[in-house]
Amino acid sequence: MKAVVTGAAGFIGSTLTDRLLAEGHEVVAVDNFDDYYSGKMRFLRRHLENERFRLLEIDVLDLDALRRSFEGADVVFHMAAQAGVRISVRDPLKAHHANTTGTLHVLLAARDAGVRRVINSSSSSVYGNAVRLPAREEDPTVPISPYAASKLAAEHYCRLFHSLYGLESVSLRYFTVYGPRQRPDMAIRIFTDRALDGKRPQIYGDGEQTRDFTFITDVVDAIMRCADCPDLKGAPLNICSGSTVSVNQVVHAILKTVGREDLTPEHLPPQPGDVNHTWGDNTKARELLEWEPRVGIEEGLARFIEWYRTVGRA
Repeated sequence: MKAVVTGAAGFIGSTLTDRLLAEGHEVVAVDNFDDYYSGKMRFLRRHLENERFRLLEIDVLDLDALRRSFEGADVVFHMAAQAGVRISVRDPLKAHHANTTGTLHVLLAARDAGVRRVINSSSSSVYGNAVRLPAREEDPTVPISPYAASKLAAEHYCRLFHSLYGLESVSLRYFTVYGPRQRPDMAIRIFTDRALDGKRPQIYGDGEQTRDFTFITDVVDAIMRCADCPDLKGAPLNICSGSTVSVNQVVHAILKTVGREDLTPEHLPPQPGDVNHTWGDNTKARELLEWEPRVGIEEGLARFIEWYRTVGRA
């Protein structure tokens, strides 16, 4: 398989690239190396001498460059995005350009280059404060942040390109992905970093908000299975652990793992755009992809903290 991975230097994109190359596929890695956070190149550097790997510095807003990079590709794994609810509240236009217009460009380029399938990265944030938990794909979508709105708009474009042009696609609604390589602005990394420095963890709100944390290797496994699944019709799929845990519980587990249970969390005002609870029903993904999450929160936190101690802070 010849695959294009947009956002290939990022958290999910680089982990997916590792997996694709390990399984013998050809990978065209596309990334604009946006300055939202630095150091991403180190995740791809070891592949630069691999004859099955090609790295292109391209922005998904450059439609002509995307068309050229997609030539001959079987599947496009679209990971490129302006991630983060809070930055989208500060800069809604950037989220819209990167996530909505960027996805439209990916779909146009894929259609024009004859790509068979686009696997789009969406988010559980499209549910907003879900009307029921666990959230199911057919439940109402009521975004409460520009980031969520941009991701939902991108989903609609994927459905349209399937129905109008026959471009196979699926939108994967990720629920709080975590693990090695996660971004510096993600909560688990921030909590861990402060604990290792002997600083009190800072929690927005009372900490009783809950999240469906999903480990990176489980997410990449689901993404990989989408490449060959025969019955994808542009619809969304929840990619989640199917369980939920409070932020307070996560912080306590981190403090226990790093041996700093003496640090008392500091509670700060809630942040605009943050939802109260996320919890997904992954029944459709289990059935359609023959997939199941395997890494529980305790094991996942231990694996992340070990990576962060030995590699992540280097």
